[in-house]
Amino acid sequence: MIGGMAIKMISGGLIETKNKMEIFKIFVTLMGIVMSLGYYPQAYKIWKSKSATDISIPAFIIFSSGTLTWFIYGIVIQDKPIIVSFVLGVIGSWAVLILALIHKK
Repeated sequence: MIGGMAIKMISGGLIETKNKMEIFKIFVTLMGIVMSLGYYPQAYKIWKSKSATDISIPAFIIFSSGTLTWFIYGIVIQDKPIIVSFVLGVIGSWAVLILALIHKK
């Protein structure tokens, strides 16, 4: 066990595992970005319609707090996939929250 991760030792296994982890890191980063982009259509809809009647403010307080917490955590542990993914989530979730507060009727 190396760094809490079991390494399969076959011919070139250490390199193979390292390459798989790099590919997985790229995949996780891309999925984090895609998930974080999910806030932007909602923010755009609120901004365009000037209405947030169906938006749950408590839910977006939770989402916004969560994305900010994960972003700060990524900075603290210096984890680029977390930082990249959650910086977009912070902007998007806070945009929805602020727009919802402005346009709540």
